[in-house]
Amino acid sequence: MDFFKRHFLVALFAVLGLVVVAYVGAQANLQILFGVIVPYLAALIFLEGLVYRLIQWARSPVPFRIPTTAGQNRSLPWIKRDLGEQLDNPATFKHLVGRMALEVLAFRSLFRNLRTELRKDPDNPEGARLIHWSYKWLWLGAIAFHYAFLVVILRHLRFFTEPVPLPIQLLEHVDGFFQFFVPAVYLSGVILVVAVLYLLARRLTNPNLRYISLAADYFPLLLILGIGISGILMRYVYKVDIIAVKELALGLATFHPVVPAGIGPIFYVHLFLVSVLFAYFPFSKLMHAPGVFLSPSRNMVANNRWVLHVNPWNYPVKFHHYDEYEDRFREAMIEADIPVEKES
Repeated sequence: MDFFKRHFLVALFAVLGLVVVAYVGAQANLQILFGVIVPYLAALIFLEGLVYRLIQWARSPVPFRIPTTAGQNRSLPWIKRDLGEQLDNPATFKHLVGRMALEVLAFRSLFRNLRTELRKDPDNPEGARLIHWSYKWLWLGAIAFHYAFLVVILRHLRFFTEPVPLPIQLLEHVDGFFQFFVPAVYLSGVILVVAVLYLLARRLTNPNLRYISLAADYFPLLLILGIGISGILMRYVYKVDIIAVKELALGLATFHPVVPAGIGPIFYVHLFLVSVLFAYFPFSKLMHAPGVFLSPSRNMVANNRWVLHVNPWNYPVKFHHYDEYEDRFREAMIEADIPVEKES
């Protein structure tokens, strides 16, 4: 079996196994386990894992100022820099905030990503030419996925609040504006599934990505795909009691859990996959979401030329001069025929 197929199948069977476990558990009247205990346990693991990872990152020493830059740094007064260069190479906190905002909200570095390939040179049939060309499909798929996921999460807040806040109601109306049939189709759910399928297909069809992909790369994509598909099935195919779902969600949010009857096993499959995603989040590559704010290559001003950066975690180090080093190892150096300044 190919290397990549083994990793993909491990992730696929893991997600399918989670679906089977939740479905069988719901059919076996284990609604309290999958509707109350597992969500609370997942939320606890998520919070503790998130806090632990953030504290661990915050305590990591940064001995150098290492911002990633792509533009002209501030130098002589008469050398002007445009706004793009100031954002690429921020010299002030204001420009740093702008850079981080574009990175977080618009994925600016991914938008500027170039694809590099070796192609046959028409002028030299025996040679090849290195070609750099713009590659915006990855940026489009990534930004569609992240914003659709954000809208889905915000829209689901209507189950945990009573009354539902006005911004959530407006978001729900906008998301379901294109009403093809009843019930209204939420575009965020459709875009989420399409974007995940694109990112998964890209990882499977690109030889370079396929070579470096592990089960940990496929698993979150397949897990999110399972969440999206189960949500779509629950809304448009297998009807569930929305009143009972909201009663369960409000009970979880207010720490007075109740498990209404007649919700249906597809809901517990959906909830179990969401719980697994929450518990898995702090220990996976998905932590890049909060991690970007603590990345020293992104969150530091590029003022190396005029400000001395002193690492606050530095501790006093006792330095040894060469004569002290030679006094300590002179006999061994002489024995190894290493020149010494003093014979004794």
